Amino acid sequence: MIKSFKHRGLGKLFHNDDQSRIKPEHASKLARILDRLDASSRPQDMNLPNYKLHKLSGKDKGTRSVWVTGNWRVTFKFDGNNAVAVDYRDYH
Repeated sequence: MIKSFKHRGLGKLFHNDDQSRIKPEHASKLARILDRLDASSRPQDMNLPNYKLHKLSGKDKGTRSVWVTGNWRVTFKFDGNNAVAVDYRDYH
């Protein structure tokens, strides 16, 4: 279950279907990612085709990332069985 968002726009999309703070062309994939993340109880549950799940390192150690498109990623951590600090980032 998703417990917290770092990116306010993702929270608005997830809770209110409000796309105003995300790239509109990413909305449908972001919605699918968030639905799956909310149903997940461990990071490995996000290891689906085309999501390219991977661990981050360095200052982001403990964070996982899934691919949205191009340089855009959704990142998250797990605290127990819950996803926390869910973020939407352009890596480059």
